[in-house]
Amino acid sequence: MNRFEANLRIPGPTSLPDAVREAGARQMVNHRGPEFAVLQNSIIARLKTFYKTQNDVLIVTAAGTGGLESAIVSFLSPGDKVLAVTIGTFGDRFAKIASTYGADVTRLAFELGKAAAPEKVREALKAGGPWKAVLMTQNETSTAVTNPIEALAKVAHEEAPDALILVDAISGLGAVPFETDAWGLDVVVSGSQKAWMVAPGLSFVAVSPRAWEAAAVAKMPKFYFDLLAHKTSAEAGQTPWTPAVAVMFQLDVALQLMEQETLAEIWKRHAAVGAAVRAGLQTLGFKLLADPKYASDTVTGAWIPEDLDWKAFNGKLRKYGLIVAGGQGALKGKIFRIGHLGHVTIPNILNAMAVLEQTLIELDRPVTPGAAVAAAQVAALKSLGLAR
Repeated sequence: MNRFEANLRIPGPTSLPDAVREAGARQMVNHRGPEFAVLQNSIIARLKTFYKTQNDVLIVTAAGTGGLESAIVSFLSPGDKVLAVTIGTFGDRFAKIASTYGADVTRLAFELGKAAAPEKVREALKAGGPWKAVLMTQNETSTAVTNPIEALAKVAHEEAPDALILVDAISGLGAVPFETDAWGLDVVVSGSQKAWMVAPGLSFVAVSPRAWEAAAVAKMPKFYFDLLAHKTSAEAGQTPWTPAVAVMFQLDVALQLMEQETLAEIWKRHAAVGAAVRAGLQTLGFKLLADPKYASDTVTGAWIPEDLDWKAFNGKLRKYGLIVAGGQGALKGKIFRIGHLGHVTIPNILNAMAVLEQTLIELDRPVTPGAAVAAAQVAALKSLGLAR
């Protein structure tokens, strides 16, 4: 057990507000009774506000990957032509799910650390087709990049107007600007353990009317992840299978906290902490992975210098209670990532920068005490319009 209170700075699961943790300890209720129906109906209505949609929003008891799988199997058939726009590990995963179920997947991959270029997507759409679906990732946590989903969706609508637009918004929705209806997105998946500030176990899927039309003829095999079954059950205030009731209790309280803060303020807070992390890390001499124009405000990736022993560095961070994430896929052992989404404040980030400074000093790195903390605080204040 670490003798210091942990500052959990990974891109999910994220830390939980005290009120949310306490809500998870409530006694169970009958998930087929009226109390649960009221709870679920209330949660769905409020999720729509944060999704910025009038479409159906369904709750699936599964991690985010289960939500992605439900999006594939509920609306597509084997042999359907799918363009998978990928900028990292999770874009690759979305594509793999589709190909596993028999879709004819064309992958359009971009350099790690870069966002998808709308004109390249346009070229790919023109070169192939007819497309049944286009897969996109809003926020790629493996590379700390946020895609320009609005621009990408616009290109998809122009070049493949009949194609469904399926978006993995697991690590961004609820933290950074997102417009389901205004951008014409058909299926949008998010996950409870990210910006929503609750435990893992739930995914949320928004579904457009034209996606439901596709569901009526979709032929991919499905049972647990059949979203038509979820829709039918939701209309009766229930779920088709046993729900994660304790996580639903947590989500109810987390949404109350988010509503009190307001979506606009949540976006501002995440922009500020993102700016703070990037400024602090650069002051410490780290080179950032993401293209600055598309740097994520929910996670930041930095290259590990060749002369820095990652195991020793990470071990000292953990000794002081700072928990960060390593790289994934091709970036494993090459970068580390700091998550800053959900229940996170500027003081949390300043604490993280102080720990990073102390650790690097102990490892004989050329660091000026207090410089990274100051740079992070100034960047946050500038983001909030408070710097003099």
